Amino acid sequence: MKIKSIHHVAILTGDYEQSKLFYTSVLGFEILAETYREERKSYKLDLAINGQYQIELFSFPDFKERASFPEQKGLRHLAFAVEDIEEQVSELVAKGTDVQGIRTDELTGKKFCFFYDPNGQPLELYEV
Repeated sequence: MKIKSIHHVAILTGDYEQSKLFYTSVLGFEILAETYREERKSYKLDLAINGQYQIELFSFPDFKERASFPEQKGLRHLAFAVEDIEEQVSELVAKGTDVQGIRTDELTGKKFCFFYDPNGQPLELYEV
């Protein structure tokens, strides 16, 4: 295998407009493309941060709820690298996002914190 990078992460939303607003207005992702597929009654939103393609946001009318939170087998959380975690947490809070307290990674000594998107998807800010 000669994998170069992660191309994207796909997230399924129960409320497309609310999630679109969160990922663009709150987190600052840029919309690359938005497609509505009539035959599926679903949207696909391609989002990028700093010019890198990172998230596909999907809506499906027959979605299933997540079985549990970060300890569920599968994707545990999605982490975003930031330079100043205090500044970014303050911005999230100012935009109405509930953020858990900033903690320090005992292995790396780096600061991090968790928050959730409108679908309950665990997200993390990690200071680099």
